[in-house]
Amino acid sequence: MTTFAAVILLVSAVWSFIVWPPFLRRVTKDPRSRGADGRGTRFLAVHVVLVSVSLLIAAACAATGIVLLVT
Repeated sequence: MTTFAAVILLVSAVWSFIVWPPFLRRVTKDPRSRGADGRGTRFLAVHVVLVSVSLLIAAACAATGIVLLVT
């Protein structure tokens, strides 16, 4: 059961690392991410926070999965 949990955590982490960076690249190209003055908008800030938190969770899942596989 521990091996199964480790694999699920690692698959989830890999999925997040594959999906979120391209999403953020698309968000940065969206016209709503920059104001008329060229500065980032709240739209951009919210999505940067979303992606950052998601990648931190993915890193925690990867670390936990690796620990479960090793022990």
